[in-house]
Amino acid sequence: MKRTLYVPLACSALLLAGQMAWAELRLPALFSHNAVLQQGTAVNIWGWADEGEVVSISYRGEQVTAVTSSGKWSAQLKYLTPGPAATLTVATKSNRLQRTNVIVGEVWVCSGQSNMEWPLNQSFRPEADIASATNSQIRLFLVAKKKAETPTNDVAGAWVVCSPKSVAGFSAVGYYFGRDLQEVRKVPVGLIGTYWGGSPAEAWMRRAVLEANPGYKSEILDQFEVAQKNYQAALATYEKEKAEAQAKSENFTKRAPWSPWRPSELYNGMIASVIPYTIKGAIWYQGESNAGRAEQYRSLFADMITNWRTDWHQGLFPFIAVQLAPFKDVKSQPGESDWAELREAQWLATKRLKNVGMAVITDVGDPKDIHPAKKKPVGQRLALQARSIAYGEPLVTSGPIYQKMIASNNRIEIVFEPPTIGTGLTARGGELKGFAICGEDRKFVWADAEIVGTSVVVSSPEVSNPVAVRYGWADCPVVNLWNKEGLPASPFRTDDFPMITAGKK
Repeated sequence: MKRTLYVPLACSALLLAGQMAWAELRLPALFSHNAVLQQGTAVNIWGWADEGEVVSISYRGEQVTAVTSSGKWSAQLKYLTPGPAATLTVATKSNRLQRTNVIVGEVWVCSGQSNMEWPLNQSFRPEADIASATNSQIRLFLVAKKKAETPTNDVAGAWVVCSPKSVAGFSAVGYYFGRDLQEVRKVPVGLIGTYWGGSPAEAWMRRAVLEANPGYKSEILDQFEVAQKNYQAALATYEKEKAEAQAKSENFTKRAPWSPWRPSELYNGMIASVIPYTIKGAIWYQGESNAGRAEQYRSLFADMITNWRTDWHQGLFPFIAVQLAPFKDVKSQPGESDWAELREAQWLATKRLKNVGMAVITDVGDPKDIHPAKKKPVGQRLALQARSIAYGEPLVTSGPIYQKMIASNNRIEIVFEPPTIGTGLTARGGELKGFAICGEDRKFVWADAEIVGTSVVVSSPEVSNPVAVRYGWADCPVVNLWNKEGLPASPFRTDDFPMITAGKK
């Protein structure tokens, strides 16, 4: 007897919808109209389709195929060079996707916290730069903010051509960096903005990397669990008090408690989903939220860079950071500073890792604003670093960087790394400022400093047998040592005295 399988109409519709969703050919949002593909290397292309489906990818005469496995397919385009915009086509037997106005050039990730997020329209006198921003050779992709407890595989966003309208709300630092790079390299530039104000570095790291380090497990992961419990308790109290006030028709002005940053949540939501989009490198402006744990940042920052490089599978791609700008009150006397310790931690990453650079911005801070408005010099100095690290241009890309000290009688000579001296040292605005010196008692006093050849000689009548020198060692340093190429010296210390952030969690 033949039996007929009866499926209710509603159920059959759901089954069909599920099959169609599974069979649908899809691309990540990063492969949208107006996209920029990285030149000079194999470019990853990936997406989703039905199991076993053969996918054909073609662009400018190059065609490759891939077979879908576990719902995902991936391939590489290998011979991309800058040229006219073209259409990227991805097709199966039953579906066809086309992305128009796709170009080839240099792709950079712009990441960090609020100073990277700070938009062009709120930077210093941006009107002329916004008005002149129409440039089809610069493309912008803003990753939508997303926190996630596990890694995501796609982002929300789309590539847009740079214009006064599209650039106004994009990262000012990112835009100035990309504009300078495009002008000099004469190729298209794609900027992927993935940033979130106030975020600590550990939010941008893969959880397994944090778990593998016993120090991070106790100081970051375990501390988050404590902070989360405290937050939940504080939130419950807040909600109770709010309800009681509303029941009595009372005005309730208390602010809700801040939720702590969950380690890895931005890596999961805003980095994992960008990988493995092929890039040239990354620029990074972050550190304010980790300043109280500057000693930890010495390893954390370098480990974050290594984490990204490992996961991207693109080798030691260029990574260029912005050193923290001056902020908070100017102190009348030399002293300790967690912000100075954080700047040192940033500098140390350039020594520990290859292809890591740092833009020094001691001249564009604001004592009263953690968000200094002058973003153009920041982007320009990042671009200068990129031109050397990523493209091999023989340039002076940094102001004077401390190399060693030579103590003699009652003076200390400060020697700088030769490439950073450029064509010579100079003091801007009069005598050198910002140098402090100490003896065996470790009590720093302001020092006399003068340029002698390619060195700076530091002394003080109050210190007869000096043992250490510091320069710009403050939250808000007032300094004026530059090289003649117009780049400021990085703050430094010659000592290794105990840090005030040692052991901070």
